[in-house]
Amino acid sequence: MKNKKIWWFLFRFLGTYFFLFLLYSLFLMSTQTKGPVFICDPLTIDVAEQSKNILNIFDQGIVTVADPAELSVNMLVDGEYIVGIIEGCNSVSIIILFVAFIIAFKGNWKRTILFSVVGAVSIYYVNILRIVLLTYGMYHYPAYTWLFHDLVFPAIIYGYIFLLWIVWVNYFSNLKNRKHA
Repeated sequence: MKNKKIWWFLFRFLGTYFFLFLLYSLFLMSTQTKGPVFICDPLTIDVAEQSKNILNIFDQGIVTVADPAELSVNMLVDGEYIVGIIEGCNSVSIIILFVAFIIAFKGNWKRTILFSVVGAVSIYYVNILRIVLLTYGMYHYPAYTWLFHDLVFPAIIYGYIFLLWIVWVNYFSNLKNRKHA
């Protein structure tokens, strides 16, 4: 078969992505409630709480409350809504994409698992930092909310993931071994 390596790459990537996506979807179905009371999944709640705790270190006076009308956790300052943290903000979807890419550009299993775990944890915490900075920016500079939310902070998280992928491919995957052969 022509381009066998490309097909195996796609098989590993799509297989991993859809498997992890299925597991995550099952997790969401078992942990979220959509009515009559809306309850977010525990990971989204945890991301909102950790972001709140970091902001409160700097005396921002942030409180979090579950949104009664949708699956989100609202962050408030002095009772004023600043930002809502939804499931898409908890970084799990992009971590799944990251891990699928790492597995697709395979390395030895020990390095693959270690890099996937370390990368996933670091993405999680970079995402929390992103939410902290986004919340701070939206509170102090509300006129620039669209710029922060739609451009700057997505560039930070996706840029970080891209950097991790470059490191993986160039230093840890089996592809690096083939370059020098």
